[in-house]
Amino acid sequence: MSPDSKKLFNVLILGISFMFIFTAFQTCGNIAQTVITNLNSTDFHGSGYTSMSVIYGVFSASNLISPSVVALVGPQLSMFISGIFYSLYIAVFIQPSTWSFYTASVFIGIAAAVLWTAQGNCLTINSDENTIGRNSGVFWALLQSSLFFGNLYIYFAWQGKTYISESDRRTVFIALTVISLVGTVLFFLIRKQEDTKAPGEEDSANEIHGDSSSARNKLMRAVDAFKRSIKLSFTKEILLLSVTTAYTGLELTFFSGVYGTCIGAVNRFGTEEKSLIGLSGIFIGVGEILGGGIFGLLSKKSRFGRNPIVMLGIVVHFIAFYLIFVNMPSNAPVAPMEGTDDIAYMIPSKEVAIFCSFLLGLGDSCFNTQLLSILGFLYSEDSAPAFAIFKFVQSICAAVAYFYSNYFLLQWQLLIMVVVGFFGTITFFAVEWKAAALLARGSDYSSI
Repeated sequence: MSPDSKKLFNVLILGISFMFIFTAFQTCGNIAQTVITNLNSTDFHGSGYTSMSVIYGVFSASNLISPSVVALVGPQLSMFISGIFYSLYIAVFIQPSTWSFYTASVFIGIAAAVLWTAQGNCLTINSDENTIGRNSGVFWALLQSSLFFGNLYIYFAWQGKTYISESDRRTVFIALTVISLVGTVLFFLIRKQEDTKAPGEEDSANEIHGDSSSARNKLMRAVDAFKRSIKLSFTKEILLLSVTTAYTGLELTFFSGVYGTCIGAVNRFGTEEKSLIGLSGIFIGVGEILGGGIFGLLSKKSRFGRNPIVMLGIVVHFIAFYLIFVNMPSNAPVAPMEGTDDIAYMIPSKEVAIFCSFLLGLGDSCFNTQLLSILGFLYSEDSAPAFAIFKFVQSICAAVAYFYSNYFLLQWQLLIMVVVGFFGTITFFAVEWKAAALLARGSDYSSI
């Protein structure tokens, strides 16, 4: 197998592994608040929104040390151990208790930081300036296929149900735990890249796989990775991209947790309200896969850079936010177990609700594929710290959004995303314009 084929194989295995793990985790996140609402009549007193806030809060803090962990342990083992913790979190729902629920939330927050830092580093080492756009799109399309499979099962399994029984819950979460474990094991199929660097160059392949035979060298690399993370955090380009990243954290919370809860709370959808949560997740996945596939295939042929794709993303999201505003009751995110009979500015339409799910997924893929691409391109030699900062900002904003989702009505959540999304688009444009100008002059793109 040629080196290029081996790299593409690694990207495909990386994407498939994440597809399995996040088929389980994103389906879990999509239905968690609905399941927990049915549990709160028992001795269990947890909140799905609070759990996700804890996860993303710990996630954000853990990104400060995740580059050091990846440098010390190696990304392959880092991703495997992280996958085990994802599986344990999902398994908690088989027989949930309040203490184990929140304890698992803390551990998966740490695991998520390590997992995503290792993923960004692995994607970068298996790409170059000509393939980073394609590989980002391929990975994103495979990752977001996870939204399709898990939610398809939820749609058929919960069709016609207005209450989720203990048997229904256990069946779903046992299956999701097994699926997550399958994805975790697949990380061992990622093949090691051979060292092709000149003797004086930094061995980024070894950085990826943690092959240093000396514990002292490993420790020095871990400390160096932490220092580089701090230094990069204060560069102009990272600060500008942080606004864009903040928006992706807010809208991640909305489409992955809040919007499904809103749909499940609308009584006017009738007996289909619970199964519509699964259908919504499917169409979010369709949008994500379509966007990731198209933008990955077109990345090498585009003459206009990344800005048009990001512009498409914000326009698509603004259309979705407007339609959600007029279609969904304002109290849907915070409705009680009985749901809500309120209406907004039109009679709630299932078709409009599902169409908005597709738009949310398509817009999200626009932002995330381009952020992955520009970070991999700008910081090819500092990929672990750069992706750690990206996930730090995204996760802390997701944590804040999950926290206020317990209290804010729908219109205020939408308004926050509109404002942050507008400024995030402008700051992304600024970085891309400067990068294109330096590239046109023949400057080293990674030196921006």
